[in-house]
Amino acid sequence: MVCGKIGPFDGSFLMAKKENKQAAAAAAAPPAIRVAVIAFRGVSPFHLAIPGVVFGEAFGPSPAFEVFVCAAEPQPLRTSMGYELSGLRGLAQAAAADVIVVPSWRDVEERPPEPLLKLLRQAHARGADVIGLCLGAHVLAEAGLLAGKRATTHWEYAQRMAARYPEVELLPDVLYVEEPGLMTSAGTAAGIDACLQFVRQRLGSSKATELARRLVVAPHRSGGQAQFIHQPLPLTQGSSRLSQLLADVRASLHEPHTLDTLAAAACMSRRHFTRLFRTITGTTVHQWLLTERLQRAQNLLERTDQSIEAVAGLAGFGSAESLRLHFRRNFKTSPQQWRRAFQGELAAGAAPTALAR
Repeated sequence: MVCGKIGPFDGSFLMAKKENKQAAAAAAAPPAIRVAVIAFRGVSPFHLAIPGVVFGEAFGPSPAFEVFVCAAEPQPLRTSMGYELSGLRGLAQAAAADVIVVPSWRDVEERPPEPLLKLLRQAHARGADVIGLCLGAHVLAEAGLLAGKRATTHWEYAQRMAARYPEVELLPDVLYVEEPGLMTSAGTAAGIDACLQFVRQRLGSSKATELARRLVVAPHRSGGQAQFIHQPLPLTQGSSRLSQLLADVRASLHEPHTLDTLAAAACMSRRHFTRLFRTITGTTVHQWLLTERLQRAQNLLERTDQSIEAVAGLAGFGSAESLRLHFRRNFKTSPQQWRRAFQGELAAGAAPTALAR
């Protein structure tokens, strides 16, 4: 048997095949969500950076968002740190954005430029999402977008916002508030929570959790900003015991939990437990349990092939009908629609599994 000489390996065919596969995947991917971040004179670099980090840099080489910064005033713009920004896009280029983020505002007593207010009104009218982080909520209110709606802002300015815009239902003790096409957040770092929540609603809770891990922040803080208004309490035996109890409850959401059973498990009176729970979490037992159960249901719907009934049981809702009710109330959709919305993510990643606790 005569064997021919084998020459050097030519990997061009495999490389071409790989490139074709990547091109096909890119063509099948939905278009990036365009996010315009508004800059202005005196803008805080930290506030300006939040949308870019959450929506842009943290997603790596294949971002789901296209983030760009638009100047609301003539450039260069001097920041609160004293350096200047230039080379930004003009305000007119934000008109085609899917999302417009006002990251803050320099003075709640100063009316923002009329072109910016007009842009926000037109964006909301055409169906774009408008987000006001921290004092950016005041800009949305000045534009008339929050009239008759719920909103929040930095707790230090909540009373002034309530007095200036009495038509807004202000919720000063939460981290963020969602209304159709609108979102407002509490102060400073709560902007990260709000942006993560937007990612959660657009891309699913598992993607938001993965992103939070990369940012080294909590995926979801169920407490509100009320816990930050006063100096935090030192760690006590009671608060340490409560923290362990909450971890245990998260691992057993399928079991029935009530204020009375949790107080008994913590060896506290109902009144003392309620007060300590509110101090540490910034919310009530009922609301904390609901938030944790909704998160658990989202993860199960996105990452497993469990039936709706099974998901309801594992998340602690008891019945599929109860799960549907809470999804409609909190997410304006059904569990089935939520699962369908993220089928692409499951198909692109690992196969669904049947998780249970």
